[in-house]
This record gives sequence, structure tokens and C-alpha cells, in this order.
Amino acid sequence: MTPLAEIIAQRIRATGPITLADYMELCLLHPRYGYYATRDPFGQAGDFTTAPEISQIFGELCGLALAQTWMDQGRPAPFTLAEPGPGRGTLMADMLRAMRAVPGMFKAADVTLIEASPHLRGVQSENLGDVRHLDGIEELPDKPLFMMANEFFDALPVRQFQRVEEGWAERVVGLDKDGLRMGLAPPVDLPRAGRIGDIVEDCSAAVAIIEAIAGRIAARGGAAIIVDYGGWNGYGDTFQALRAHAPEDPLAHPGEADLTAHVDFAPLAAAAIRAGAEVSRPLHQGDWLLSLGAEARARRLADAGDAGAMDALRRLTRPDEMGHLFKAMAIWPKGALPVPGFDALRHHADDA
Repeated sequence: MTPLAEIIAQRIRATGPITLADYMELCLLHPRYGYYATRDPFGQAGDFTTAPEISQIFGELCGLALAQTWMDQGRPAPFTLAEPGPGRGTLMADMLRAMRAVPGMFKAADVTLIEASPHLRGVQSENLGDVRHLDGIEELPDKPLFMMANEFFDALPVRQFQRVEEGWAERVVGLDKDGLRMGLAPPVDLPRAGRIGDIVEDCSAAVAIIEAIAGRIAARGGAAIIVDYGGWNGYGDTFQALRAHAPEDPLAHPGEADLTAHVDFAPLAAAAIRAGAEVSRPLHQGDWLLSLGAEARARRLADAGDAGAMDALRRLTRPDEMGHLFKAMAIWPKGALPVPGFDALRHHADDA
């Protein structure tokens, strides 16, 4: 057992099986043995590679989309430029470089990173310099908010429920003679249809965060772009672990593997609407990036000597690479122009 596995086992022996959400939170954020507290997980030397680590194209286009939105909303100053779960700070660095070309924007931006890991905070400060760090969304200052969230929501803890004859039974983490194992709690009623064996996932943390973000944008202006892998009103077990760029049993090495679940964009969109903001339907990441000029940017980089630019474009946009697995969704105030590349969800009856 890993040290964290033994801590989890002791807790289960003392108080009984724990929810999948509690297990994820312990594995990712335990102050001593949690995954994000102990390592830099990004890139070839880590466990996974994100879009900003593949190419500057991703961050530059995200930055320019927010910059156009900032101009469309009358260039508010000062404003908060925020990123939750910013990794090494690569995405923010690329966005800021693009924003420097927009008169007045860079000086008006209060760069703010929402990061729980002390280790990653140090890496971000080394790469970005003097930036504000916050523990949570609720600490954001009361001013216009422009936010980019890439692969943030997939790491938030989820609960899982499996349909049985008597209703929906929560999947929990317990113990047997071989160590940690999945089991089922007593059935409960859920307002969700399903067949025997179906699994649904619930991420109440994501819904609460979106309500807070969208409420601030509705009241003070700004926009948020969310990019993550997932779908719309999905069913199935999407809980997964990645270690050294390969999938493994999520219970095998607690604290030593990245744990994620696919994002269900439907409840997030509903939360944004409840908060009084406009929200888009989710788009394929590849389609959104291409609509912003990703191919032209890649060709310019290639002409300037970047030998990997066209391969990076393929990885970011092709349907069989990241292009369709990852989705992009935007939030902006009612009555304002949409974020570039997006249309309002209410304009698409088939998505309602």
C-alpha cells in the first residue's frame, strides 16, 4: 500500500466506506501525500500532457478570444484575469503574451490564479512572476471577471450512483482482504431515469463553482471559457486514473496517479442560466480553435521555424486526437456579444 492508501484504509476501518468524491479529494489534495501536493504532473516527465503544453497556439487563441470579448464590453478596467487549476502557468503565460498586443488590456489585468497546491503555486510564481494566488472562486474580487479554465472541472470530485432494482445505490470505496475495493451503499431515490446497471455521476462542486462564476459575470461583466473532456447528460462510469501517460486502476496507487472524470456540461449550462448569464452549447475543441484561426497561426509558426507546429495543430484539432474528445463552452453577460466562436444555447432548440 502507498502511505495514502493506508491512511484511507484506517479511515474506512474506523467509520466505514467513503464516497468516491471523498476518495478523489483525499488522493488529489491530501496535504502530505496528495497527488497535486507532491509533484509536477505535466508533460512527458509527468503523467499527462495538456493542450497548452502541446503548443502556444492554444493559449494564444484563448487569450485573443477573451481580449475580443473585453473590447466588445467596453474595455473595463481594472478587471480580474483568472485561471483555476493553472498547472505550470503555461496557459496564462501564452494568453498574456497575446494580450500584450491589445492596447490597454495587459495593464488593466489583475492576474489571479486559483490553486490549492503549494507545490504548484511555487512553479507558477517561478514561471509568471508576481501573481495573486487564491484558494477558491469565492475569494475573487468584486470586479469584471475574465476567466479561462482548461482541464479544471474534470479533476473535481464526483459521486457515482448505480441503478439497482430498488433505486440508485451510491458506489463507495471500502476494504476487502486485498485492499481497497468498490462497493454499493443502500439504495436511495434519485430524480433520474435509468436501466438496471446504469451508472450516473454527480459533481455538485462543479455546479456550485459555475453558479458563482456566472453570477459574478452576470453582475459585473466579463466572460469565462471552459475547456474539458466530457459530454451532455451522460451516463456511464468515466472515473479514471492516469499514471506515466497510461491508464490504471484508480484504486491501485492512491496519491500517485491523476484521478479525473468526464465533465457533464448539461448541469453546468443550467447553473449558468440560473445565475443570470448567457451560456453557449458545448463545441468540439477542434472546431472552436479552427474557427479562431488555428490553422493560419500554425502555418505562420511553421514558416518561422517551428518544426512541430503542424503536428501540434493536428493533435489539438483532429477528431481522432483531442479535437472531439474535448469540448469548449463559454459564459458571458446577457445582452453582450458572445465570446468569439460561440452562440447562445437558447438559440439551439435541440440543445435545450
